[in-house]
Amino acid sequence: MLNISKKSTSCFVNFSRLQQITDIQAEIYQKNLEIELLRLEKDAADVVHPSFLAQKCHTLQSMNNHLEAVLKEKRSLRQRLLKPMCQENLPIEAVYHRYMVHLLELAVTFIERLEDHLEIIRNIPHLDENLKKMSTALAEMDILVAETAELAENILKWREQQKEISSCIPRILAEENFLHKCDVTVPP
Repeated sequence: MLNISKKSTSCFVNFSRLQQITDIQAEIYQKNLEIELLRLEKDAADVVHPSFLAQKCHTLQSMNNHLEAVLKEKRSLRQRLLKPMCQENLPIEAVYHRYMVHLLELAVTFIERLEDHLEIIRNIPHLDENLKKMSTALAEMDILVAETAELAENILKWREQQKEISSCIPRILAEENFLHKCDVTVPP
C-alpha cells in the first residue's frame, strides 16, 4: 500500500512543476507589460515633460489674452477697419526720404510684375507636363515635315509627267492630222 502512495506523488510533482511554469510565464508576461509601459513612457517623456507642458500652457495663455483683448476692442477694431486708410501720413525723418522714394519705386515695380511672377509660380508644377507636350508636338512636327517632303517630291514627279504629256500632245496632234490627210483610219 505504501508503495502505491509513493507513485502518486510523482503526479503531484508534475502538477507542481506545471504550476511553477505557469507562474513563471505569468511573471514573464507581467515583466513584458512593464517593459512596454516603460518604452511608451520614454517615447512620450518629451511631450508630457513638465517644462514642455509649461511652455505650451504659457503660449496658450498668451494667445488667450490676445484674443480676449481683441474681443474687448471688437467695436473699435471694426470701426478702424471700415475707415478708409487713404491720405494718412507716415512720419519719416528727412534723412530717410530718399530711401523711401527708392523703396516705393521698388514696391511699384514689384506690384506691376507680381501677376507675372505668380503666373510663373503657378506654372512650375506643370513644367514636366508642358515639356512632355512640347516633345510630342516636336515629334508630330517631324512627321509632318517628312510627309511634306514626300508630297513635294510627288508634286515634282507629277509636274515632270505633265511636262512630258504636254510636250507629246502637239506631236500626237500632228500625227493625227497627217493621218487624216492620208485618209488612214486609226484602229480603236
